[in-house]
Amino acid sequence: MRRVGALLFPGFELLDLFGPLEMLGVLKDDFQLKLVAERPGPVASSQGVAANADTTIGQGAGFDIILVPGGAGTRREVDNNAILDWIARSSETAEYSLSVCTGSALFARAGILDGHRATTNKAAFAWVAEQGPRVEWVRQARWVESATFLTSSGVSAGMDMTLGVIALMHGRETAEKVATWTEYTWHSDKDDDPFARVHGLV
Repeated sequence: MRRVGALLFPGFELLDLFGPLEMLGVLKDDFQLKLVAERPGPVASSQGVAANADTTIGQGAGFDIILVPGGAGTRREVDNNAILDWIARSSETAEYSLSVCTGSALFARAGILDGHRATTNKAAFAWVAEQGPRVEWVRQARWVESATFLTSSGVSAGMDMTLGVIALMHGRETAEKVATWTEYTWHSDKDDDPFARVHGLV
């Protein structure tokens, strides 16, 4: 059983967070899901819907997997040292650290992507890349695996990446079964992101 700590912050993107959690949550015997926030209480998403944290960054530790979504709120949270410190500390002991969309900007500002390959939402690529000048930013990728860090392109790409990490841990057949159970068409080629072309990055 792997413990998953998924970060909440004001202005997080709903699908960035709950899409990956849906994929992991299908495997109930393999993953225990927890929502983590800076403070207790409801945390409003970019869409206005709020989620309640199970624990706080001061209490929640020792996660096997951390998941950091993107969303409009990342533009503020890149200057939130409490959040950045939690990411840095948690990633040191996590088996895998996952970011979706502009969540990779938080990874970059926390310093954990220095010297690693990573990607992000292609519409926000330039801004995210500014947050991590020592990161090797990959313009054409649906998601990138570098050591224990997995970063994905925007929004729905988080589900593709999560199926990818399920394949790393439990095999491709299990990942394909999860995609079937959720009736999701898995974009399984991590090196091809059609939105890189849409946004003129390739």
